[in-house]
Amino acid sequence: MTTFSNPEGVAAPIGQYSHVARIDLGDVALLFISGQVALGPDGMLVGTGDAATQAARIFENLKTIMEANGGALADIVKLTTFVTNMDDRASLSEVRRRYFGDAAPASTLVEITRLASDDMLVEIEAVGVVPNA
Repeated sequence: MTTFSNPEGVAAPIGQYSHVARIDLGDVALLFISGQVALGPDGMLVGTGDAATQAARIFENLKTIMEANGGALADIVKLTTFVTNMDDRASLSEVRRRYFGDAAPASTLVEITRLASDDMLVEIEAVGVVPNA
């Protein structure tokens, strides 16, 4: 009933975890997406020093993950965003608006001291609900 995956087009996890835990529940599947950072498909950090550029890369990763599971960004129902500087909130909101439009998934924003690398400024995890094929 639960499957774990690392979709093509997203950098391999940097630890012992999967990008996605998918739970199939009849007509729909729940997707629990691990925290995504601004790694491009090649595993290199994108947007050093720029939280907005990092957020855009993260949303591209989330889009790739959702599409690999038969969904879209519009199927995300919950986002949790971790930032190392709350002053980046406004620029992150602009990037989010570009990707989600008027959609308003449930959300949490938390300022933390640091992420896995000192150059990482943003990490976003998500929960999605997609139709089951």
